[in-house]
Amino acid sequence: MAAPVFEELSPESDCDCPGCTHWRQVLPHSAAGGFGGHPAARSPARGLSRAAPGLARAGGTPMALALAAAAGTVLAGSVPAVAAAHAPQRPGVPAADDPGTPQGARAPLHGPGGTPTTVKAPLMTRAEIINRAKKWVDAEVPYNMNAYWSDGYRQDCSGFVSMAWNLGGNEWTGSLDTYGVKIAKAELQAGDILLFHNPANPEKGSHVVIFGGWTDYTQSQYVAYELTPPHARRKSTPYAYWSNADRYVPYRYKELKVEAGSGGAGAVTPATAAYPGADAFGPGADNAYITRLGRMLVGRGAGAAYRSGPGPRWSDADRRATREFQQAQGWTGADADGLPGPTTWSYLVNGKGRNVRPANVGGAGTSARPAATGVASHGVPGYPGRALFRPGADNSHVTRLGEELVSKGFGTYYTQGPGPRWGEADRRNVEAFQRAQGWRGGAADGYPGPETWRRLFS
Repeated sequence: MAAPVFEELSPESDCDCPGCTHWRQVLPHSAAGGFGGHPAARSPARGLSRAAPGLARAGGTPMALALAAAAGTVLAGSVPAVAAAHAPQRPGVPAADDPGTPQGARAPLHGPGGTPTTVKAPLMTRAEIINRAKKWVDAEVPYNMNAYWSDGYRQDCSGFVSMAWNLGGNEWTGSLDTYGVKIAKAELQAGDILLFHNPANPEKGSHVVIFGGWTDYTQSQYVAYELTPPHARRKSTPYAYWSNADRYVPYRYKELKVEAGSGGAGAVTPATAAYPGADAFGPGADNAYITRLGRMLVGRGAGAAYRSGPGPRWSDADRRATREFQQAQGWTGADADGLPGPTTWSYLVNGKGRNVRPANVGGAGTSARPAATGVASHGVPGYPGRALFRPGADNSHVTRLGEELVSKGFGTYYTQGPGPRWGEADRRNVEAFQRAQGWRGGAADGYPGPETWRRLFS
C-alpha cells in the first residue's frame, strides 16, 4: 500500500500560542505558518488542500479513508479562536465609533529607533492644541499602532494626543495622565482630553480623545478629535464616549498657556456661572463673558442673529439674540431690552425657560421661517417629503430644518447660518440629531424622514 504524500511547506513554527500548539498536534508534519501571516490563522480547508494530492495518490485505500476521517475531525472539531486585532463589536454601538484600538507603548519620536528627548514640553494654548489636532484630521492620518507620521508621532489614539499636546515623545493611555491634571466635567474646555485606561487589559477599551467643545447647552454631546480606525476624525460624540462612558476621566494639560481674554470662554465653570455684572455687556465691552453669552444663545436657538462668531466684542448681534431669548420667555419692555441681567444669565446658564423659535430671530417682519405645509394631528408641521432633502435641493424647507436643528443644539457643522441649499453640513447635523435619538446604521444617515421630522419639531 502506497503511503500518502504530503507537501513539505516550511520549517515548523516555534510559536507557543494556543492556535499554533493545536496545529502542531493535529498536523504534526505540516508547518503552521507556511502560507504567511500568523501561524494560528491558517484555515483547516487550506491545510487539507495541501494534503489532497496525497489522498488522491493513496487510491482510496483504508489509509486514505483514515486520513479523510481525521481531516473531517479537524473540520468539525473545536479550533481555538485567534485573538482579533480589534475588540469585539458591542451591541448597539456603531463599529466606526467603538475604538477597540490597541496602542503602542511609550516610545521616542519616530519610534524605538528615535532619539529620546530631554527637552521640557513647551507651553501650549488651547488654540494651538486644536489646530495641531486639525492637521491630522484634515490629512486623514490613517490609524496604525506600528507606524509613525512624518512628525514622529505614533498613529494611534495616544500618539495623536501626544502630538496635539506637543509632548517630547509618544505616550500611551497609561502615562498621559502624568502630563495633565484631573478636572470635572463642568470644567472641560477645548484642548482638554477624556482618557480611559484599562490597566487590567490595556488593549480592551483603553482610548483617549481631545475635547473640542460642547455642541449644545445640555452638555450631552461634544466635538471629539481622535485617531481611531480608519483615520483621524472630528465627530459629534455623546458624553463621555460611545462605550465605557462612565470610565472616561477629563484631564487638562499641565503646561497649558492661558490666552489673554480667554477667561475660560465656552465652559460652564464657577467663574462663568455667576452673573458677571451689567458692565460686562453693552457697547464697548470686550471680554470672555460675551463669548459665553453668545454660545449659550446659539444653543437656545438664537444663532440666526449672528453672521459670524459669537466673539468677545459686544455687537448688535448679541443684543438681538439676547432680546429674542428674553421675548421667548414672554418678557417685555425693560425686561426684554437685549442686555442680559441676572435673571437672563441664570436662565441661560442653568438651561431654564423656553428656547427661541427660529421664526422670531431678527425681529418682527424679518422671519426666515417659511409658511407651514400643513400641521399634523400631533401638532408639528407636516413632513414635506424626502425629495426636498437631497443633494441639489434648494428650498425653504431646508432652511426651516436647519433653523430647528440650531434651536435644538445640533448646529455644530454650520459655518454660517442655515440656508435653502442642501449641503453636507445639513446632513451631518441631521445625523447628529438622529444619533442622539439612539438610532444607528441606516436610521442615522443624515437624511430626515417622517419620524426625524416629527421628533425634531415636537
